[in-house]
Amino acid sequence: MTETSPIGTMGAPIPGWDEMTLDQQIDVVSKQGKIPFGVELRVIDKDGNVAPRDGTTEGALQIRGPWVIKRYFKADADAVDAEQWFDTGDVSVIHPNGTMQITDRVKDVIKSGGEWISSVELENAAVGCPGVAQAAAIGVYHPKWDERPIIVAVKKPEAETLTEDDVINYLKERIAKWWLPDEVHFVDSMPITGTGKIQKAELRKLYKDYKLRSLG
Repeated sequence: MTETSPIGTMGAPIPGWDEMTLDQQIDVVSKQGKIPFGVELRVIDKDGNVAPRDGTTEGALQIRGPWVIKRYFKADADAVDAEQWFDTGDVSVIHPNGTMQITDRVKDVIKSGGEWISSVELENAAVGCPGVAQAAAIGVYHPKWDERPIIVAVKKPEAETLTEDDVINYLKERIAKWWLPDEVHFVDSMPITGTGKIQKAELRKLYKDYKLRSLG
């Protein structure tokens, strides 16, 4: 990101690289990389504690270092806290070998029952469903759980008979039960940015006052 120029992480082989299969190597290089000299990274969990580097505990990614931003141009206040940590806006995990992996954006994560559901992982699972061309996961209001996920999806042209149950049954085999979307909504098209990304902010506006069917 611009605020961490020139770099915040860098790709590098990890111990045992030569003994890994191609799939294992691809899994490593698909992550965001290791922490270079001069930079510090940490993850703050949902309770405000520094998360362990166990590869599973998610939280807000923070960074500090001599070339990390301190203050934006013409801003009146620093962009870092008192200890010089800059909040990247990403949700991440750090693996035991020091590799950092971004799992979502803080603004996109779905907060359900005090836990976080990664919209990115949910979307990646959904687009694997035969017949799904595009998928976006967003959180909608729930009186008990705060938010519950729903999937907004576009069908492939040849998949007109694809149903909500088809998608949910596909996901049951691939994600935790409490991650399952409460509903799947099919649309003709998604709001798209100029760079081809789904405008999830627009979807959240559309569903801002949406009431889940299960709530009556």
